[in-house]
Parts: sequence; C-alpha cells; structure tokens
Amino acid sequence: MKAPEVSKGDTLLEAAMKECRPVFRSVAVFSIVINALMLATPIYMIQVMDRVLRSGKVETLILLTLIASGALLVMCILDTLRSSIAVKTASWINEKLGPAYLEACCKAQIAGDAAGTERLRDLQYIRSFVSTQSMGALFDAPWVPIFVVFIWLLHPYLGMIALASALVLLVISFVTEMVTLEPNETAEQSQIEIMRLADATVRNAEAVAAMGMMPAMADRWRALNARETGAIHAASSMSGRLVTLSKFLRAFVQIAILGMGAWLVVENQITPGAMIAAAIMLGRALAPVEMAITMWSSYIAARFAYQRLNEHIAKYVPDGARTRLPTPSGHVDVRKVSFAIPDTLQPILTDVTFEIIPGEVLAIVGPSGAGKSTLCRLLVGLNKPASGRIVLDGSDLHNWDRNQLGRSVGYLPQDVELFPGTVQENIARMGPSSDAEVVAAAKLARVHDLVQHLPQGYETVVGFGGVRLSGGQRQRVGLARAVFGQARVIVLDEPNANLDHVGEAALAQALRDLKSQGIAVVVVGHRPSTLAQADKLLVLQNGRVVHFGSREDVMKAWTETAAGEGGSETVPMWRPLADKPQKLIEHNAAGDA
Repeated sequence: MKAPEVSKGDTLLEAAMKECRPVFRSVAVFSIVINALMLATPIYMIQVMDRVLRSGKVETLILLTLIASGALLVMCILDTLRSSIAVKTASWINEKLGPAYLEACCKAQIAGDAAGTERLRDLQYIRSFVSTQSMGALFDAPWVPIFVVFIWLLHPYLGMIALASALVLLVISFVTEMVTLEPNETAEQSQIEIMRLADATVRNAEAVAAMGMMPAMADRWRALNARETGAIHAASSMSGRLVTLSKFLRAFVQIAILGMGAWLVVENQITPGAMIAAAIMLGRALAPVEMAITMWSSYIAARFAYQRLNEHIAKYVPDGARTRLPTPSGHVDVRKVSFAIPDTLQPILTDVTFEIIPGEVLAIVGPSGAGKSTLCRLLVGLNKPASGRIVLDGSDLHNWDRNQLGRSVGYLPQDVELFPGTVQENIARMGPSSDAEVVAAAKLARVHDLVQHLPQGYETVVGFGGVRLSGGQRQRVGLARAVFGQARVIVLDEPNANLDHVGEAALAQALRDLKSQGIAVVVVGHRPSTLAQADKLLVLQNGRVVHFGSREDVMKAWTETAAGEGGSETVPMWRPLADKPQKLIEHNAAGDA
C-alpha cells in the first residue's frame, strides 16, 4: 500500500482514509462471503431434520456434514484473513500518519498549543478501533435485515419477532449514544486535563518537591479525577442498564422465536428444521447490533479521536518537500520583521532590521521580555514573521526545505533538553553520522574532555534511565549539537546561563573558532566574555531595536552616554543613547541593512 497522497481540500488523515478504501472494500467483500456462509448451519439443520431424519439415509447425512464443514472452514479462514487485513491496515495507518502527527505535535508545541502528545494517543485509538472486532461489526451490520428476510421467508410470524427485536435493539443503541454522549465527552476532556497536569508535575518534579507543592498538585489531580470518575460512572451506569436490557431482550427473543416456532410446528405450518434454523439466524442477525451496544464506548472514543486528529492535522500541516537550494554561506538579512502572539494584537517584535554576514558574531542584549528569545526562534524558522522577511543567502527562510535548513542551522535554546540515547547520538542530532564528525563537533564546542570523564564516554546514555547531567553539562553538549555538521548559521540563546568560568572560557574559544570558520553566529547574553567576541551589537527594548552597529561604536556611544549621566553602572545599555551617537549608530545600521 502506498503512502497517502493529499488532494486539494483533504487533510492528511482524510487522504489516508481514502487510500484505505480498496482495503475496506475487500473487507466488505469478505464480510459478504462470511455472512453468506453463515447460512450453512441453518440450511444444514433444515436438511438434517426434515430429510435425513425422515429418510434415514446415512450417506446423505455424511455428504451434508462434509459440505457444511467445508463451508464453515472457508468461513473461518476468511474471517481470519479479514482480521489480519484489519490489523495490517491499522498498522499502515499508524506507520504513515505517526511521523506526520509527531511533527504536527511539535508544531503545536512551538505555537503554544498544550495538546502535546495527546494526538498520538488519539492515533492509537483509531488503530485499536480498526484492528479490533469493532470495525468488523460495522461490516456485519448490513446483514441484519438480510437475515431477518430469510427468517421471514420461513414464516411471517417468525420474521415479525426477528424484525421487532432488531428494531428494539437498534433503538437501544441510539438511546445509548444519546444518554452517554455528554458524560463521555466530559470524561474524555477530564482525562486530557489529568494527563497534562501529570506531565507538568513530573517535568517540574524538583520544584514541586523542594517547595512543598505536592499536596496542592495532588488536590488538583483529585478534583480532575473526581470529575472524570463521576462522568465515567454516569455513562457506565446508564449504558450498563441499557446493556442489561439488551441482553435480556436477546435471550428473551431466542425463547420467543423457539416458542413461536414450536407452536407453528404443532400447527404444521413449518418443519422442526425451520424452527431451529430461525433461531440460529436470529442469533446471527442480532449479534452485530448487540456488539455495537456493548462496544459503544469504543465507537465514541474513536469518533472523538478522529475529529480531534482531523482538526489538528488541518491546523498544523506537516512540511512538504521543497526544491533544495545551494548550500548557504550564512548571510542573514532581517528586513522590518514584526511578530505578535497568534490570535492577539500584542506585539513582541516591531520593525526589526539588521544583517549578519558569514564570520560575524552578533550579540543581542536587552531587558527581560524585550523579545530576544522570540527573535532567535524567528531566525531558525520556528516561527514565521507577521510582517517583514528573514532572508538566508537571498532566499526567504520559509522557502528553504525544512530538512536542508535544519542541517544548515544550529540552535541552542535557553532550556536545553537531551533526548534518551547516548551522548554521541545527541551530538549527532539523533541521526546517522561518522565518529569523526561527532568528535569534531565536540572539540569545536570544547566539550570533548568533559565527555571523556563520563562513565562510558560518548556511549554514555543520557535522558530517561541514563546518566543525569547538570544544567551546565547539558548546555555544553547542546552547544556541540548546535555546531554539528554543516551548520552555517548558529543561534545561541543565553548559552552561558549555566556555565562556570571554565565553561565560559570554552564558549569564548568556541565563538572565536566559529568566526574563523566563516560561520555566522547570533548569541544572546550580557556577560563580558560574550560581548568581547561580538562584531556587532543589537540592543532590543520592548520589541524594538534601540541600538545596532559595530561593537565598538555601540559600546563607545553607550559609555559616553553613561558618563554623561553619572556612571555606567546606573545606565543600562538598552537606554536610548544621546542624540549624536544615536544618529551615528542609526546611520551605521542603515548602511549595514
């Protein structure tokens, strides 16, 4: 089965379901043959009781038994094949959509959506539904009226009992959906909120334990759990009564049809074989309806999951392949870039303009909330500007193939997380690499010696179940990951936040080496060791550029202004400079842009 091809107007999930249509049609054909062969048993009973018992011919009995046994064997084989096809289809759906939803979940996280990995759990709901008997019941359901017609042909009275029982069970299934819809939705939403709370609590386990927050978090968990439990109990109580009623009805109609059949036999209106055959066919006719009632919660969960998955993949469309451009040199041109929080009018960056050429280090400084981290995210393509452009080697950043751009960009965020795996795998960005490439990146980041002091060196497992690295160690390994491979633009957001003086010196040397290799570097930080390596300074305040130019010009103008206002310690760098120096820097910035 080929990968899903998305046509205009369809989401990736809808395209995958369309790709599965030939398989579903095959399952439907199998279901037709399986249900047709189900008639072998009632036909066998009619022939045995109405002919063999009267004629006493053993040869006829043996032949009929062989034919019926063959039919049942074929039916069982087809049923097994149908189940196998359903399982393989479910696995294909998971295999083809899993990576896309993993990417969509990452996009949602970047956009501030709290869904996290919940959509991947929804995908498991769909997989479970397709691979279990729930879907088989859907294909068997159309045979309910066909079996009722066969029973009616045996005698109208028997057909009326079958029809009435099927309609009553159908009504019960609709009532089950109506009365359990709201509590099931409440339970689903509560479960989502419980998992979010649990994830947040575990992620912040140290803060929770250190500051005695566990009782408060436990109380929140209990409140959400009580709401979920109440909804589950309400849905279970209502559906349980209806399931009990359906089971009673199922048993009662079996007795009723046998009783009616016996009376019709006594009245010589049908044969004993027809009576037994009617009971067998009624059982088969009601089985899909009863299964639908029993497994209604699975249908509801799968339906909700499908709706959420479809909405999610429509909102966070995975990146498609783009034409690969020549390997960039690292020339970044930011032109009047503005950015605001999505769905709000609150601006974070306004008309930001600057330029970086290969071999330059640009230091970004400014107060908290000035937009420094947001600018870093824009520079590596995590967010798209509301207006303006970010151009890499003459091409808009979002015109680059995402994978090619990723290999050309290095990024060290403020909160460095390592993936479960070895140090070598983390430096290599979890992909294939040569040992020489990994060691080269580690040496460039001055982390090679640190790695050698770990228990198994580069093969040391970190992350879940592995060695726990300190914040500074994670930051230095993250720096090696950022400079790995063919990165030509490297963005470092507060790279020395957790470093000691040894780490600071290593970072300064790494910045010097990156400059000498012609790599463009953007670094956020105010420490002297960082600023000393900068060729240019960009000062942000309230999302706007208040100073931009060469390090010497900006520092000189700032020092002059500070001296005029009573000393540099009282004048932050992001304060607007005096008119004359400010005009000079604006002129330099315009020339650079």
